[in-house]
Amino acid sequence: MLMRDFIEDSLYNPNYGYFSKNVTIFSPGAPFDFNSIKDEPEFQRLLGERYTQFEDKLDVKEYREDRQLWHTPTELFRPFYGEAIARYMVANYKLTLYPYHDLIIYELGAGNGTLMLNILDHIRRTDPDVYSRTKFRILEISSTLAQLQTHQLHATAASRGHLDKVEIINQSVFDWTTYVPDPCFVLAMEVFDNFAHDSIRYDPSQNPETPLQGSVLIDAEGDFYEFYSPTLDPVASRFLRVRDAACQDRSYPHPLRSTPRWMRRLRHALPFAPNLTPPEYIPTRLLQFFHILSTSFPAHRLITSDFHSLPNATPGYNAPVVQTRYQRRTVLVRTPLVQQGYFDILFPTDFGVIEDIYRAVTGRLTRVMTHEDFFTRWADVEGTEMKSGENGMLGLYRNASVMVTV
Repeated sequence: MLMRDFIEDSLYNPNYGYFSKNVTIFSPGAPFDFNSIKDEPEFQRLLGERYTQFEDKLDVKEYREDRQLWHTPTELFRPFYGEAIARYMVANYKLTLYPYHDLIIYELGAGNGTLMLNILDHIRRTDPDVYSRTKFRILEISSTLAQLQTHQLHATAASRGHLDKVEIINQSVFDWTTYVPDPCFVLAMEVFDNFAHDSIRYDPSQNPETPLQGSVLIDAEGDFYEFYSPTLDPVASRFLRVRDAACQDRSYPHPLRSTPRWMRRLRHALPFAPNLTPPEYIPTRLLQFFHILSTSFPAHRLITSDFHSLPNATPGYNAPVVQTRYQRRTVLVRTPLVQQGYFDILFPTDFGVIEDIYRAVTGRLTRVMTHEDFFTRWADVEGTEMKSGENGMLGLYRNASVMVTV
């Protein structure tokens, strides 16, 4: 199968996928009182203690050495993180849409439902008129995970009085076909990093250097083999065409841009040299997502946050981090060709490139800013400030960016 299909199968297969069966989202319990925490090292120590307590409770019910546990900024900085998103949406909604349209919000991948609850709590408390016009719809990338969450999210929303505001749509966004003409906000917080990518290598012996698309072969023994074909499927071919057209004036990391052509040919001619360039991972699933936004949600406003760089990535350009947890320790590997369902495969997002592609596909204007800049403007940053003056919400995600439709 193609590399992107292998990655998607590893992460989202309903029977054994990483997000379908093996993931538990960490919940720290009571919100952290950042104002009483000395500094960032003390916060990390407290976070580690809560991780241990959380997993100890899970082990009482079922002991697992391979439990996959991770956290999100929504959980760590609640309610401040969700309130910042709510402030941004309400301000822009009242500026251009109120009172002629309802405030309609779609969230991709709701996790524990914390972001939804923090947003609805804040709107109800600060602007009852807008709250009366609010509709929150959850669209889960993993349909199996959506089924498992439905009861929990409905029960939690009902306990806070939001049940009539919430609709859970048990469908992958990539299967979406309903036309939504109404203006709406689409939240995709730390979603792009787990969208499947294709692997592309280039042949230095050709002129021009031909792109080849990666596929994965699984033999009868269960071993993985990677091979490349000069025949690109329509999705990968379209991505390369759109990127070439949209990013003409933008510099970005690329196997054919990092070194001069003569140097690549010289390296290729050396004994035992690889016959192809290092792999470039292209976000073909993300391009398909933008197409769905353009055709099915023509009046949408996207709000997305993700990592623009990741440490300990596998070799290549825009390459993923591939990791699992075993006996409560993170284990990193150097290839995405791993046992399906047991490893997280997450990619960095080149916001410069995807901003250009998003604009080309949707025709909408955007703004990209750092995570720190966005939350400095919209969050109650005093609530996450520690005694040392360090700010947890601003400091821990310096490798993240935010993109919004304007």
